[in-house]
Amino acid sequence: MINYKHLHYFHAVATHGTVARAAEQLHVTAQAISMQLQVLEEQLGEELFKKKGRVLELTEAGKTVLRYAEQIFDLGNELEQAVRRGAFTGEETLRVGICDVIAKPMAFRLLQPAREAGTAMRLICREGRFDDLVVDLAAHKLDLVIADQGLPTGGAVRGYTQLMGSSTLTVFGHPELCEEWPGEFPQRLRDAPFLLPGQDAAVHTQLKSWFESHDLRPITVGEFDDGALLKSFACAGTGFMVAPTVLSEIVQLENGMVPVGVIDSIVEHFYAVSVERRERHPAVRRILEGAGAVFGRAD
Repeated sequence: MINYKHLHYFHAVATHGTVARAAEQLHVTAQAISMQLQVLEEQLGEELFKKKGRVLELTEAGKTVLRYAEQIFDLGNELEQAVRRGAFTGEETLRVGICDVIAKPMAFRLLQPAREAGTAMRLICREGRFDDLVVDLAAHKLDLVIADQGLPTGGAVRGYTQLMGSSTLTVFGHPELCEEWPGEFPQRLRDAPFLLPGQDAAVHTQLKSWFESHDLRPITVGEFDDGALLKSFACAGTGFMVAPTVLSEIVQLENGMVPVGVIDSIVEHFYAVSVERRERHPAVRRILEGAGAVFGRAD
């Protein structure tokens, strides 16, 4: 019978191009991988790789094995996810990772449909940097990651990215701060104190470019990876901040902030990242189906 580990080593070599790189990625010796590949080829009676310079290329048989291996890994992932979400106990569990930079009201609105199952639904949320959350996703410690960016093409982690929705940005300020910096938008921001999202945020670089293109030169008085902490400083009047325009009403009502202008040229995207090609988790399906309402779409 074909060993799951044989396929795992085979997939690593097919992905990284050399036995040495695969060994480094899997933290095993190159000799161990070579031996496992040899066993797999003997079992199948086919050569799976051919040398091309310094790298290994898949043979036609190897390409076929790779397609089947990916399907097998997908089924293995689904089995592990089913066990984790309580498919055998009747209890529905959803483990979600949320990037630090995602506004908490946005995360709440996106996750709210998951609670439609009532007390039979257990929601576990973890917050952190995107790269760290993706590692937990790949290790099946999370079912879903909500982020402002998707998985990079050709990355080490195999997964799937789905766009949930997008929004322009609105600049907000405490009422007293707005009185101190009056005028037309965006010129009123020239030399004004500003609170920036951290460098991990997808809009960080876009905001700095927008400032430069409008010759605004605001004073960055704070830079935060944690969106909630940034908002706390903004609510204290420390500086202006940005938030998704779709949250404008909430930011005004709950935080007493005043909108001073919309940045139409910057659009923040929100993604659902998972390791399943087809979403079988009922709570994840509810989240994806409900995302349209959050962004004003009629899905």
